[in-house]
Amino acid sequence: MKSPYFLIAIAGVTVAAIFTCIDQYVTDLPNTLMISIRWLAILGLVFFGIKKRSLTTWIMISMVIGAEIGNDFPGVAKNLQVLSKIFLRLIKTIIAPLLFSTLVVGIAAHSDIKKVGRMGVKALVYFEIVTTIALFIGLAAINISQAGVGVDIQSGHKEELTKVAKQTPSDVILHVFPENIAKSIVEGQVLQIVFFSVLFAMAMIMLSKEKRRPMLEFAESLSEVMFKFTNIVMLFAPIGVGAAIAYTVGEKGLGVLKNLFMLLGTLYVALLAFITLVLIPVALIIRLPIIKFAKAIAEPVSIAFATTSSEAALPRAMEVMEKFGVPKSIVGFVMPTGYSFNLDGTTLYLALASIFVAQAANVQLSWGEQILMMLTLMLTSKGVAGVPRASLVILLGTVTNFNLPVDPIYIILGIDELMDMARTAVNVIGNCLATVVVARWEGEFKPPSEDLVDNKEIIAQN
Repeated sequence: MKSPYFLIAIAGVTVAAIFTCIDQYVTDLPNTLMISIRWLAILGLVFFGIKKRSLTTWIMISMVIGAEIGNDFPGVAKNLQVLSKIFLRLIKTIIAPLLFSTLVVGIAAHSDIKKVGRMGVKALVYFEIVTTIALFIGLAAINISQAGVGVDIQSGHKEELTKVAKQTPSDVILHVFPENIAKSIVEGQVLQIVFFSVLFAMAMIMLSKEKRRPMLEFAESLSEVMFKFTNIVMLFAPIGVGAAIAYTVGEKGLGVLKNLFMLLGTLYVALLAFITLVLIPVALIIRLPIIKFAKAIAEPVSIAFATTSSEAALPRAMEVMEKFGVPKSIVGFVMPTGYSFNLDGTTLYLALASIFVAQAANVQLSWGEQILMMLTLMLTSKGVAGVPRASLVILLGTVTNFNLPVDPIYIILGIDELMDMARTAVNVIGNCLATVVVARWEGEFKPPSEDLVDNKEIIAQN
């Protein structure tokens, strides 16, 4: 923080903020002057990033650069989406082999089926309690803000909505079980890969040590290779994240926040309340070193926020939690399972969005009906993380089940990506914390004695 480059960066951002306020609230300044001031501030951030050599720092800087490109050059920004898609594709190649190898090593290396079952029960109990609280925080937030009252419904996304199929209870149950593991890998069905890997590891436990050892050694080697593979791919993260932000701003504009400020504000405040009232107390109860934890998860959370993809953050999140002192066996089991059953941010959003639809449609729901809707979401929001646009699928199904019109969902789609940023980031925070909770519950958490190695070492190693 005492670095002159840091002070220059802060000074540049401060000057840019002052001139922006003058331009917005005092008098109009020349557009060329404003662009020049903003880019000079960004140049200061770049110099700081070069000196810092931290991957997390570069991801943050790239988000600022991406937003500025999207604002100043929207035509160019819209063509940058290909870079973010390349990053997401590279990340998706990691998911299946990483999940398989870590789960197999985590389960088969201990040869203890009872431990796996005990750990699974503890994780699911924690998931259910936390996500239920998230539902009711979302319910309270939307009832306080009344963000849906008086909304001007648009119908520009009707064609997009009609393409989403409603999920029946049978579909949700069947989604857990793979019919073809190769197909599950191709489609990125996380829960199905987890289910297959758990059964595979349990089958290995039933073998003699001599027959189990070659496959276990292969899985251990594959796990280490995939973590190194992740380090290489993460070098592209600043470019991919910056491109994602540039495309979003170029497509929707910075002014999109003004269109549905109440709805966005309600979601962000509710998520902040969830973190403050639920996640932080949980962290204090388990005696978690919160500052070190926040530093550890800063990178995967920022990736999730920028890309709106929990999968993009999964490999990095698993790696940092293992370095943080959570055993690989617990990280490899709890984290992937949590991506299907512990989506705190998405669950809160679904509660908020469902009531928003009723408010926008001017349909008065009694408290009994609202609670019944929350109980429905408790069931339907589980186990469909691998379904494309899963939150939309669940929201449509819930709205239909309660005979509410789907038209108000159209306006939500207009800002869904901005809402998705926040809820995805909270999903990652919640799942990282869940691994520590289960590890502490199992008596196997070993908190780091010093700060984690900075990401600059990863850059140096590669």
